[in-house]
Amino acid sequence: MSMLKIAVLDLNEGVKNEGMRCIREILERVQSTQYKELSWQEFEVRQSMQIPSLEFDVYISSGGPGSPLESKNTPWENAYFNWLDGITRWNNDPSNPNKKYVFLICHSFQLACRFFEIAEVIKRKSTSFGVFPIHMLKHSGNPDPLFNGLQDPFYGVDSRDYQVVQPDKKKVHDMGGEILCIEKERPHIPLERAVMAIRFNPYMVGTQFHPEADAAGMSMYLMQDEKKKNVIENYGQEKWESMIKHLNDPDKICLTNSQILPNFLLQAIADLNNPYSLS
Repeated sequence: MSMLKIAVLDLNEGVKNEGMRCIREILERVQSTQYKELSWQEFEVRQSMQIPSLEFDVYISSGGPGSPLESKNTPWENAYFNWLDGITRWNNDPSNPNKKYVFLICHSFQLACRFFEIAEVIKRKSTSFGVFPIHMLKHSGNPDPLFNGLQDPFYGVDSRDYQVVQPDKKKVHDMGGEILCIEKERPHIPLERAVMAIRFNPYMVGTQFHPEADAAGMSMYLMQDEKKKNVIENYGQEKWESMIKHLNDPDKICLTNSQILPNFLLQAIADLNNPYSLS
């Protein structure tokens, strides 16, 4: 295989965000330092209903604003679910040696959990916003290769009003997947710990958190007067200071940004260059 073609699905609905910039910068970094033969194209899903064809090798689907429940039966969600179905059918067809690799972030992850009917997607009692520890679940004694280079727990940027709970572990396993990690333990709160990442099958993985988030961008975002005021009013001065501290710690967001999406891309490149390795 030579050129790796990547489709980036933008689910931000025109809302200004840092996520797409971070995804672009990770792709540029991988291209400049690890695999030069990359090309990518962006697709605006929710406003323009742009859906990529199956000509791409890798798909990265972004986070986005709003409810992952209220879009049910909208034209854009139907088109998005048709895309997920097409990817799944392609990968399940043994006559296709070159599989399609998919990474789903936050809102996209929640939609996929609904599409595959493998867990409940519910509204949280309060917004989760900040830099939090995320705990790996080990299978066969080892964490998923997606997390190579990270400690347990590792840290991720979390920004959500909804969460994935009550996963059907048998159904996930029957699909060829695993629950990969869950949110931080809170002994004083008698609530189920939300799922933070799922490998749906060998070729598709999703995270509730934002592995693309970078410290520099998040710091600039939080230092803006309006954003700083908003965080302090909603979460308190201590939360704002804690986030700034975590963002500047090289073992937290910087490390997560440098590992998870690059690990996914490099694994996809390796498998596509050896298409029978996972068949």
